[in-house]
Amino acid sequence: MKVLYAFQGTGNGHIARAQEIIPILKKYAEVDTLISGHQSQLKADFDINLRFKGISLLYNKTGGLSYRKTFTENNIFEAVKNIKQLQLSQYDLIINDYEPLTAWSSKLRELPMIELSHQASLCFEETPKPLKKDLLGSFILNYYVPSDRKIGFHFENYHPQIKKPVIRKKIRSLNPDRKGYYLVYLPSFSDLNIIQVLKNIPVEWKIFSKYSQLHYQQENVEIFPIDEIQFLKYFENCEGILCNAGFETPAEALFMDKKLFVIPIHNQYEQECNAFALEKMGFPTSKILNAEEIKNWVNSEQHFKVDYPNNIEEILLNEVLSFQ
Repeated sequence: MKVLYAFQGTGNGHIARAQEIIPILKKYAEVDTLISGHQSQLKADFDINLRFKGISLLYNKTGGLSYRKTFTENNIFEAVKNIKQLQLSQYDLIINDYEPLTAWSSKLRELPMIELSHQASLCFEETPKPLKKDLLGSFILNYYVPSDRKIGFHFENYHPQIKKPVIRKKIRSLNPDRKGYYLVYLPSFSDLNIIQVLKNIPVEWKIFSKYSQLHYQQENVEIFPIDEIQFLKYFENCEGILCNAGFETPAEALFMDKKLFVIPIHNQYEQECNAFALEKMGFPTSKILNAEEIKNWVNSEQHFKVDYPNNIEEILLNEVLSFQ
């Protein structure tokens, strides 16, 4: 069996999940990999056979999705050309983690494809969503990666085709503790915006920044360049994490029983849905960097027990590789 695993390069969650899934797939099939997108800070630890610039969502530095940058800095014509030229008929199955080029190419040619992603979970009616509809956000979720067969990942099993998160071995191998300091990963905000708010909250803050190439400190706030090894070291023993409302980082925080506060990226409907789901579970969220809300969170007690089984191999065997 020959499989193409295609995944999105925007954000870190898709690569993190691929690092767990691809070695399992290679036990049962011949596997090629394809990535499109250009906004991830994680490096793949496996060979990638095909790379495309693709289409990435781009942000401003005040926590919001920038439609201007998204439409002007992505080459839509090149993406359409890639869709038309992609040769995929040699694959028995295409597994797609929110990657649009192979999804549209597969749809146009009626090739066998299954979507395996967090975004797929948001297409089910049972998944928690904000009461205020985002028509553009819903349209993107439904048509960015067209697929008839979907298996989604989410914080809870809202539907039989929605599975619990894939937790990386790098996370499962940690021995988490709480040592008083707080971790921050908010790539949609500038370092200056974050520092101005957090320096007034008297605990130790460790910010991992995609904007800084240097390690430096301002009062009680320490800034680090993106480094996965160092991030995991501080993640292991942090008291809690302040982050955007993506999926993998909050899921890993829940798995390690860390305090969690999320700020969805403005105008990013997927993150607004994630924040709404977490709020229903009892976690604090905010639409802005609000010092008073963050201070209240720091002063609160927060524990939440989750059961995230290590069952991705079973899912792949029983529900993905058997797909025809």
